[in-house]
Amino acid sequence: MKRTTAFLAVIAFCAVGPAYAIWSVSDTGTWPKSWPEELEPLRKQSRSLTGGMLNLTRYEIPFANREGFEAAWPHILKVKSKGAPVILVGAPDARLGTPINAGVRIYAPPLQKGKQAMPQEPLPGTWPDVRSRWMYTTFIELVVDKKIVDLNRIPLPADTPIIDERFKDAQK
Repeated sequence: MKRTTAFLAVIAFCAVGPAYAIWSVSDTGTWPKSWPEELEPLRKQSRSLTGGMLNLTRYEIPFANREGFEAAWPHILKVKSKGAPVILVGAPDARLGTPINAGVRIYAPPLQKGKQAMPQEPLPGTWPDVRSRWMYTTFIELVVDKKIVDLNRIPLPADTPIIDERFKDAQK
């Protein structure tokens, strides 16, 4: 009887197992070759994370100096979906595990095979998390440290929603 119970427990665990979010992490930028070639030198300093229930991909690009960030910024903006937001977060930020003191995270929509089923636009309705609402777009999270990433020194696109979460924790 104990063997049968153990066998059924293993089967139940394996059946439920795929429901857990599994992430793969790459210590390099694995973004598409179609992105601006000016981003190619940043692959070595980047990290890519793919997974979750929708198989979402995020690219983290930390920067160690202001000149490097400011040179890359216009090219980073080119990968953003039209109308998708730039989300400002305070530094350091460890949202995806490894802290970033200054840099960007680029959130990419889940891969869709064949004809794209979901348009690159925000999901309708009210969502508790802004990132979930925009999950079918490519949007940018900017980790602002005021030295390397200084909002007074870079242009923010006029046709882009800017969502400021830098002081979110201070309000609590």
